Amino acid sequence: MMAQRQITGRQVFIGFAAAFGLIIAVNVFMAVKAVKTFPGLEVANSYVASQEFDKRKAAQEALGWSINAEHKDGLLRLAITDPAGQPVRPKELRAIVGRTTEASDDVEPAFAYNGTAFEAPMELGGGRWIIRLEAIAEDGTEFIQRLNLHVVK
Repeated sequence: MMAQRQITGRQVFIGFAAAFGLIIAVNVFMAVKAVKTFPGLEVANSYVASQEFDKRKAAQEALGWSINAEHKDGLLRLAITDPAGQPVRPKELRAIVGRTTEASDDVEPAFAYNGTAFEAPMELGGGRWIIRLEAIAEDGTEFIQRLNLHVVK
């Protein structure tokens, strides 16, 4: 006959300590990962930004611009059109392309205007990307838009 093994208080404590230690370690890892990948603040002062929001939004909507973004064969293409569907070439254009979750992949492509759209050679991996577009119209109106881009590989 086999002797029965008894669980001691020490064994129970070690089991609980190991389980809670694992839970705490995973929580610390996830918190550090979240803080390291946070891209930063959208605006420096949210109160000031909220006071000007409606005015900037109305000015941007008055432009009536539509943006189409696509990535194909290693080329990122941004087509900006007016309400009549005609191509628009803003006075200034700046875009940052990156992953939605990680700022370390952000890149600012060098766009060239081809007469109908802005194009930049850019290799993007498959998945979801975000384009933060800032443009200045000929009349000085600021146009800001965040575009989602899904790349299929």
